Amino acid sequence: MQTLKDKITLITGANRGIGKSLVKASLEKGARKIYATCRDLNKMPNFEDERVVTLELDITDNSQILKIVEKAKDVEILINNAGVLSQGNVLEGEVSGFENNMNVNYYGTINMMRAFAPILEKNSPAKIINIVSIAAYSPLPFISGYAASKAALFSATKSVRIELAKKGITVYAINPGAIDTDMNKGSEWDMPAPDGIATIILDKVEAGELDVIPDEMGQGMYKAWREEPSKLAEMFSNMYHGE
Repeated sequence: MQTLKDKITLITGANRGIGKSLVKASLEKGARKIYATCRDLNKMPNFEDERVVTLELDITDNSQILKIVEKAKDVEILINNAGVLSQGNVLEGEVSGFENNMNVNYYGTINMMRAFAPILEKNSPAKIINIVSIAAYSPLPFISGYAASKAALFSATKSVRIELAKKGITVYAINPGAIDTDMNKGSEWDMPAPDGIATIILDKVEAGELDVIPDEMGQGMYKAWREEPSKLAEMFSNMYHGE
């Protein structure tokens, strides 16, 4: 059991959704300190706990990342949760949406890992927990740019896991399905609440599971993909074409 008690954690995108829930779940796990970051601190909730230190951070801005590095040299766990979902299919979606997905979900997360890897190595044993998405396996055209960015992040997460394995840093890939957050607002799917999902994620991390799918929808999609990728493609084809 790899307890998270007394650990110092930095969580990006902590103002809402899974990020906000991960702050609360980390507090319940007994974290010593949590750096909770988001782009606009006016949108950060009051966690009413002196262990939470709020910091402004846009992960697409390297100068801001470097400022955060200077303020958070004691971090032992980096949770890369910040992300965006710009919808659009490959042939007709706005190119700016594809770029936004990649800049935040992929390049921004990579830059966070590059910036904090030296700190985490000094504070090892340490962890990087990347909130990816089951969309990494998903060919759903509605969110093709988002899925591509998450597939890229998933691949990078697997690679950096090998890179950091002998530096005392364990890297986790979290691939949730659709969760009841602002990102999925308006969806008619039956989605679990983020608080429960955050607890499951941290429980699985403590148990040493490197690849975590914390919800039933995500597990179902992964099972279909694992058995035969064409099964998942057929599922999404029927959904896209209304068949």
